[in-house]
Amino acid sequence: MDFSFTEEQQAALEAAQAVFADVAPDGVPSPALTPGAVAEGFDRALWARLAGADLLSLMAAPEYGGSGLDPIALCLVLRESAKVLARVPLLESSAAAYAVQAYGGAELKQALLPGAARGETVLTVAANGRTGHDDAALAVTARPDGGNGDGNGNGKNGDGGGGGGWVLDGVQSGVPWVFDADFVVVPATSPEGRAVLALVPCAGPGAAAGLSLAEQFSTSGERLGEVRLDSVRIGARDVVTAEGAWDHLRDLLTTGTCALALGVGTRVLGMTSEYTGKREQFGFPVATFQAVAMQAADRYIDLRAMEVTLWQAAWRLSGPGRGAAGDGGPLPASGDVAVAKIWASDGVRRVVQTAQHLHGGFGADVDYPLHRYHAWAKHLELALGPAAAHEEALGDLLAAHPLG
Repeated sequence: MDFSFTEEQQAALEAAQAVFADVAPDGVPSPALTPGAVAEGFDRALWARLAGADLLSLMAAPEYGGSGLDPIALCLVLRESAKVLARVPLLESSAAAYAVQAYGGAELKQALLPGAARGETVLTVAANGRTGHDDAALAVTARPDGGNGDGNGNGKNGDGGGGGGWVLDGVQSGVPWVFDADFVVVPATSPEGRAVLALVPCAGPGAAAGLSLAEQFSTSGERLGEVRLDSVRIGARDVVTAEGAWDHLRDLLTTGTCALALGVGTRVLGMTSEYTGKREQFGFPVATFQAVAMQAADRYIDLRAMEVTLWQAAWRLSGPGRGAAGDGGPLPASGDVAVAKIWASDGVRRVVQTAQHLHGGFGADVDYPLHRYHAWAKHLELALGPAAAHEEALGDLLAAHPLG
């Protein structure tokens, strides 16, 4: 059994390390000192460099200008991005494009994916629902459009008229980068109870009629948005109705978030090691004290558990069966994703709390970057949700898929 990364995955990792090498985590004002967003938009210069290094097209098929790699490669790059708190929609845009590639129609793929692979088209996903606790698809309803419009209210999608399109109503909360994206992928529930994915234009004069945005802010100081849809019409081409599309996109977003948590935790533990190795008490580095060493060792174990469960989940999502039971495990991939979430949600919290404790008051100094990582870790922990909920979901899967 070979657990090493492929040459292509390793090349993606090395390219990411080169791009992020000179990115400073304190390139924007401190969230502790900023009442609103730390910046109006994401780091466009870094986004262009990622595009130039072909890191925005990792999972795109060659016919769309991509490398044809898998979620493992994306997670390797995401881990590196989180080490420097890179402010780019890499996860959301890549995951949305991958879902369209896997489940969308030929016309939609040709219209969307080449631009996304070049970084010219930015995508985001409304994955939190209205409260952040329920399935996001339940927060929006999608019904067939029986009117005579063009399908999206602004004349762009001619195949949506005459009842061929969809009408969306509902609210999605905490949507990242929605003020900067060209399209937001909105999961919604059809009258038959099926989950569909609607690509809603959300930027500039081309924004869908009936779409409104309200500012929200994350603990890390990033600008989020509440997306309100009031009879928003979307053409049939821009709605993905294939079975399993939302489930796979949700699992990929979650696994990518676990990769971000691993990157944050890895850098924080490294900062803690550097600090405790230099900070002296009674003439000795505090890292040599048994109590300090034991706490650091516990957090190292957390990181290794976060890492192994992350790669298991990413591998399941990369398989030919896209995470179905029997393609690499007795449970669907959502079981491995739940395990990764359990470790990432609790693990990143424990790592930053221990780091703050071992840094003493220095950890709260706004001129030192640790407090930024703490804010990001809290945002990621909230995005992943409590470990107890994932344990309950895992129990339900085990009840539905008995082992042995």
